[in-house]
Amino acid sequence: MAENFLSPIPRSIKSRRSITIIASLYNEELVNALIDSTSNELKRIMPNIAVSIYRVPGAFEIPVCAKFLLERSKPDAIIALGVIIKGATAHADLIASSITSSLQNLALDYQTPLIHEVLMTENSEQAKQRCIGDKNRGVEAARAAITMAELFAQMLDSGSTGITKSPPKANG
Repeated sequence: MAENFLSPIPRSIKSRRSITIIASLYNEELVNALIDSTSNELKRIMPNIAVSIYRVPGAFEIPVCAKFLLERSKPDAIIALGVIIKGATAHADLIASSITSSLQNLALDYQTPLIHEVLMTENSEQAKQRCIGDKNRGVEAARAAITMAELFAQMLDSGSTGITKSPPKANG
């Protein structure tokens, strides 16, 4: 269970963390519920946290917004929020796959935690459970973002890694 694995206790009292939420406007009611639960949990765990929220038209636009922000604002972590409900065509699968690959590549390239909570659900009821109900993914996203931001900060502070927050230079 994620609740037992990720401690909701504040761990960084001395420093201020910066978490960015990028959320889709599509399926707005569900995504708004995710934003609320994510923001509330972030502030509950770490009251001095700086949370920025950016809204994009749909889930497909989340990765380009993330790249823009990673290049300019250097957040401690990014949380991607969206809801994709499957339909009769393969469109949802294509969008979800593209988003997943793009977000993973950005996280690796920029060595910044990027929490992927762009949900792909079979139907509206499943989406409601994950956004409003007892399987709320916003709470999990907040806990994962803080855990990863704290881990990266600890590694940087200890000098145990060569982590940088900028992408590697292209050869050639």
